[in-house]
Amino acid sequence: MPSQPRETTLAELLESGHVHRPVKTELRENLLSRLKTGETRFPGIVGFDETVLPHVERALLAGHDLVLLGERGQGKTRLIRTLVGLLDEWTPVIEGCEINDHPFEPVCIRCKRLAEKAGPELPITWKHREERYGEKLATPDTSVGDLIGDVDPIKVAEGRTLGDPETVHYGLVPRTNRGIFAVNELPDLAERIQVALLNVLEERDVQIRGYSLRLPLDLMLIASANPEDYTNRGRIITPLKDRFGAEIRTHYPLELDTELELIVQEAGLVAEVPRHLLEVIARFTRLVRESKAVDARSGVSARFSVAGAETVAAGALRRAALAGEERPVARVCDLPAVVPSLMGKVEFEVSEEGREQEVLEHLLRRAVAETFRRHLGGADLSGLLERFDAGETVDTGELVPSADLLRRLGPVRGLAKLMELLGLDGDSPGQAAAALEFALEGLYLTRRLSKDVSGEGATYRI
Repeated sequence: MPSQPRETTLAELLESGHVHRPVKTELRENLLSRLKTGETRFPGIVGFDETVLPHVERALLAGHDLVLLGERGQGKTRLIRTLVGLLDEWTPVIEGCEINDHPFEPVCIRCKRLAEKAGPELPITWKHREERYGEKLATPDTSVGDLIGDVDPIKVAEGRTLGDPETVHYGLVPRTNRGIFAVNELPDLAERIQVALLNVLEERDVQIRGYSLRLPLDLMLIASANPEDYTNRGRIITPLKDRFGAEIRTHYPLELDTELELIVQEAGLVAEVPRHLLEVIARFTRLVRESKAVDARSGVSARFSVAGAETVAAGALRRAALAGEERPVARVCDLPAVVPSLMGKVEFEVSEEGREQEVLEHLLRRAVAETFRRHLGGADLSGLLERFDAGETVDTGELVPSADLLRRLGPVRGLAKLMELLGLDGDSPGQAAAALEFALEGLYLTRRLSKDVSGEGATYRI
């Protein structure tokens, strides 16, 4: 991070040649600079490059306030927060100002008085761009005072009159002056609170409790909303919709590889999860989204797949702790645990009441089968099937250590090729066991093996 500039007074700032830019001009020019150099504009945003981000860039270049419309878990808040990176690293503000007045253009009564009194010696300080972002999750109990401001009883008690504008306690929006303010789930605000935002979006000022007070705010206002609520039939007032310059639709990852990339980026895995199992989680997520048993209007969040991957990793870590394994590696036997842990993240259709677990278990089996066909559908697995020629069986389960599973299977012809097809480097027993158990499950799902399930695990047989 570049060091904070040294200027501490208005005179020094003038001498440095500093140029004051409104926040939307700042965003526009910094975005143009990154577009020209090819630098990353929205770090950490996956799957929006060809769809959402071009619209966001046009809105920023046009200087529009914008609203992002999308179902839950589509990355709306994450995208909004990345816009902070387009602000200048440091910006000057008048020292002690509650609303970040620029030294060249003070707008609040307190700073105007101070500037008149101090002149060139007006003290300034510097704000980092991370401090120029404000955010509010809209809730029905949000008040005008929370967002815009209210009379401060402490200042009145100190002897100031109610007519003094300095008795105002500023809300979140004025305190984010010269920055970016985000309102998440905008339609959840009561209608009278939505009305309070009208002046902010169009006239760029605020009105507080009947005060003769005009604050020409300089900010970028961004909101997020569910499309179903952001309609005249929903919970948004029409004049507020009209104030936003751009409406941009977000979406879930369009491709499987993008879903997988998102899991790899976001999941905090406490154990090794082979890529083929992460792909199973990604396919499972997409199948749940597409299922007619699931309420499509509620969506299935990206957090569903991330939490699923983390649950699978946790199962491997638990097995390692109980069985004394040094290097935990997730296996197919860790997948069933994701169903009960993720059920609360899905809204089912009323007609499916009582069948929720059955639906998810079926979709998880489909995800395993599809992943098996993609990677091992054309593979020679005769070496593994030979193990069952004499009518023998193989027992496995979530508490069976990898070394025990390998002993029960014995030498398997073609194991190295099997691991190569799954992208495993083969440097641990855990990876070998993960590959073989995945192949066993795939052979069962394609009806080439049978499986008996008990409370202790599963038994594969011909």
